Amino acid sequence: MPEDSPPLDVVYAGTPEFAVPTLNALLDAGHRIPVVLTQPDRPAGRGRKLRSSPVKRVAIERGLQVEQPLSLREAGAQELLRQIAADVVVVVAYGLLLPKAVLGIPRLGCLNVHASLLPRWRGAAPIHRAILAGDRETGVSIMLMDSGLDTGPVLATARCRIEPGMTTGNLHDRLATLGAKLLVHALADYASGRIVPVSQPTQGVSYADKVDKREAVLDWTQPCRAVERQILGLNPWPVAQTRWRGQTLRVWRGHELAARLTLEPGQVLDEGPDGIDVTCGDGAIRITELQLPGKRPMTASEFLNGHSALGDTLG
Repeated sequence: MPEDSPPLDVVYAGTPEFAVPTLNALLDAGHRIPVVLTQPDRPAGRGRKLRSSPVKRVAIERGLQVEQPLSLREAGAQELLRQIAADVVVVVAYGLLLPKAVLGIPRLGCLNVHASLLPRWRGAAPIHRAILAGDRETGVSIMLMDSGLDTGPVLATARCRIEPGMTTGNLHDRLATLGAKLLVHALADYASGRIVPVSQPTQGVSYADKVDKREAVLDWTQPCRAVERQILGLNPWPVAQTRWRGQTLRVWRGHELAARLTLEPGQVLDEGPDGIDVTCGDGAIRITELQLPGKRPMTASEFLNGHSALGDTLG
């Protein structure tokens, strides 16, 4: 944080792992966080025991007050924010809507760290959608929130190349770190008047719908490039899957092969230590990491130590 930018009182609202780096960055920059807002604990795991969000766990470790309202439309939650009278609210993947009444409470408004180059990929799943669409570049945007869905003016952006073979999990981690750094600098510049939010362009708008588990089923009749994007874009959740000998095979990693084939889509045409080659609509995919039901993810080489799929048709 620049020396001429004094620390601010920041209400922080975030829930998943993506929001943790920004919370730590704000604290490390010297800002005061009187309260952290995060979603209520949810049942998780086989035992369905209540589990705290990653943001809640880090906030407690760092000695911060945590509040978990069911909705920010509640009068009690809004009164709490008025009493705190923070300079700004920073929102990172919070998961709850901020009503108009909340947006107007902090002196500097509410800033959001969004994992895309707005206005592309407004909405719930911008990281998944960027990879599924085959984008070569994405990034993060610091946005001054308004009542629309990711429609507010932008303070700053940072770009990130999507490398070949990059999964949603890989890109998630890179953007979380990038967004944390960008937010700290953008907040300092915004608070001191060095930058002014700029309205988003009306062209280039796209929406990142929430990912549905039904999207995980691989369609081997699709072009191999589309299948590769599906495998990478759905790792680590919900993970691409196909059927093999009556059971669900989860496909964690795979890549396109440069081949022109006329075999039936889904046919296993070759297998070896480097992978399991499966035909697609216009070529083949080499599966390099997969998972059997009830087992851990394994490399193709590990899978082939006890199984063979050669000649089988998947799907």
